[in-house]
Amino acid sequence: TMFGSTVAIPLLFGPAMGMSLEQISLLISSVMLCSGVATLLQSTFGSRLPIIQGVSFAFIAAFFGIIGAVGERGGDAAEMMQYIAGAVMAGAAVEAFIGFSGLMGRLRKFLSPVVVGPVIMLIGLSLFQHGAPKAGTDWTISGLTMALIILFALVLSQRGGLFRMFPILLALAIVVTLCWALTLAGVYQEGDASYVDTSAVRVSPWLETSLDRVVFPWGMPKFDLGFFIAALAAYLASMIESFGDYHACSHMAGGGDPTEEQISRGIGCEGVGCLLTGVFGGFSSTSYSENIGLIGLTKVGSRWVVQIGAVMLILLGLLPKFGAVAAAIPGPVVGGLYCVMFGLISAVGVQQLAKCDLTSDRNLLIAGFSL
Repeated sequence: TMFGSTVAIPLLFGPAMGMSLEQISLLISSVMLCSGVATLLQSTFGSRLPIIQGVSFAFIAAFFGIIGAVGERGGDAAEMMQYIAGAVMAGAAVEAFIGFSGLMGRLRKFLSPVVVGPVIMLIGLSLFQHGAPKAGTDWTISGLTMALIILFALVLSQRGGLFRMFPILLALAIVVTLCWALTLAGVYQEGDASYVDTSAVRVSPWLETSLDRVVFPWGMPKFDLGFFIAALAAYLASMIESFGDYHACSHMAGGGDPTEEQISRGIGCEGVGCLLTGVFGGFSSTSYSENIGLIGLTKVGSRWVVQIGAVMLILLGLLPKFGAVAAAIPGPVVGGLYCVMFGLISAVGVQQLAKCDLTSDRNLLIAGFSL
């Protein structure tokens, strides 16, 4: 279930940084490895909840700012990733301190739905500028992607568990297969938006054996105060999001409200996980809401299941061939996926806001002014 979100971020940033297909493949592998390591940390030592860690959408604006600033200086994709790693690692140290010091647990009475709701809504709405233009490069394919996701998630999910659990993955598989078939048939030529380029798949090895492509694959991190401050703002939004996810996950698994210690350990380990994502060449990680919903569907709230999933993610991160296959997903397919996912993020914000008293002028003023 977390596959769509996890692959979407590298496919968003890779082209923006001018990466080649081989570089995007490496980026996807790095992200998978980072997600697996962060998930293992969180479920074993952190909140100890059955919660998946993955790339955080809260950092998109900050990372685009870093990419733009480094690009203006004439920097290439590797240098952009070095500055992103530096900002992520510096911010991660602050997040780990906030978590392990117990501050986050004590702050929870101030983080009410009227505060959290607008933050999540704004994260989702601000992302459409990246989703819609990519979808617009081929509305036929992106429209089909959106239609299938909605069909599987809202209609066919009522009839079968496969559609209920994997609406995004199934839609991606069908549309990418269609694009690949049309590419082989010559309908899509190189240069077309929906053309499937498998060149990176052919040259990628099955197993990553070079340590240089796993540890600091883009080079040693570089630090900039402005980039650090931008990342810090994103960390605040990410921590608030994780705070809500801990409550949702604990309730879904039948554990009631998480304790202050659980929240503090969880945020602290998220900081450590983000620190390691800088080392392994990925992006910052946070808890994934979509996988929490699976606990309610499957009635499985075991940490062991999540830990096994984390090991699988680590293995996928060490298989370059898998990253190359994911990198071959055409832009319009990704754009259609973005439009659905970003709308869903905004809707989760609305859901959070609905938990507060919306007849209160105070709450309306705070939420409305924030938006």
